Parts: sequence; C-alpha cells; structure tokens
Amino acid sequence: MTTTTHLLYLHGFRSSPQSAKARMMAARIAERHPAVTWWCPQLPPSPAAAMALCEAGIAGWPAERTAVVGSSLGGFYAGWLQHRTGCARAVLLNPAVDPARDLARHIGEQTTWHAPEERFYFRPEFVEELRALESPPQTDPARLYAVIAQGDEVLDWREMAARCAGGTVRLLAGGDHALSDFDRHIDGVCDFLDLPR
Repeated sequence: MTTTTHLLYLHGFRSSPQSAKARMMAARIAERHPAVTWWCPQLPPSPAAAMALCEAGIAGWPAERTAVVGSSLGGFYAGWLQHRTGCARAVLLNPAVDPARDLARHIGEQTTWHAPEERFYFRPEFVEELRALESPPQTDPARLYAVIAQGDEVLDWREMAARCAGGTVRLLAGGDHALSDFDRHIDGVCDFLDLPR
C-alpha cells in the first residue's frame, strides 16, 4: 500500500472539529507531516448531507493515498466512505455500529459538546438516513485499524470488536468513549496511516 497523503477526520454525534482528538490529530499533522492534505469538516446533522459533503470534498483526492479517521458516529461514516470510495485506509475510534438504533432516542433538539450554546435538531428522518448508510464491514487488516475501549460508557465494546473483527484492533482495558488518553494511541494511529515525514 502507498503512503497516505490525504487525510479526512470525521467527528462524532454532537461533536465538532474542536474535539480533543480532532485537535490532537490536526496538530500532529501540521507539526510532523505538513505535506499531508488534512480536512476535518463540521458535519451537518443530516447523515445524508454529511456524507454528500464528504464525498464532494474528497472527490479529487487519490483513493489509493487517502485515509479516513472517524470517532464514534464518525467511525460509522468512515466505514461507509471507505466502502463507497475505495480509500486505502480507515481508522475507527470507538466506532458506532448501529447508530440508527442508538440515535433514535435522541430525536429532538440537541446541543454540541464544545459549544453548548449551539443547538441543532436531530430529525426523525435522519434515523432512516443512517439505515441507508449501513455497509459491510472491512476485514482486511491492512486497510482497517480500530481503537476500542472496553470502558466505553456509551457504546458496547463487544459490538465494536465484532464489527472490526478481521481488521487490526487495539482493544483497551478500561478507557472511555472519548478516548481521553488518545495521546497514548496517536502514535499507533499515525504508524498505521504511514504518513510522509
């Protein structure tokens, strides 16, 4: 596989490019891999609109040198984008496995984690949009790397591990959904991505 020259980062539900992991990755790319094309968009609440935005944004990127990193709902999106576009690598951080099921109870007005004054409405039809984005799991360990915390308080680590079986899985004893200790795992993520120096 070729070196990753283009990297897309997808945040989770109620999150943003201001999440700790997104900012840590952005800083690492800027500091050590400045030749890499980096994009971490603010995703709209509509899953269909979010994926349309991403597809349009990476349409000119070379698939064989493109990777996507996704956290939580962003991990679900990353799996779909890899299947859809054929991009070389995907990194899933505590990825959502069945967001249509899990987010059905969150229909209504929501606030964002990093700016509670910002509000958005999660509409009932978004659940159907999530169902439409379901894709087969990636089972090639050369193309998939997952970091899964057994202490995740939001998602079931067993479901995540089963979804990522066949890929390269780093299973953490303890931890949390936010991967608060991401600084301990970012080197492994970057090694897998094979970023140019």
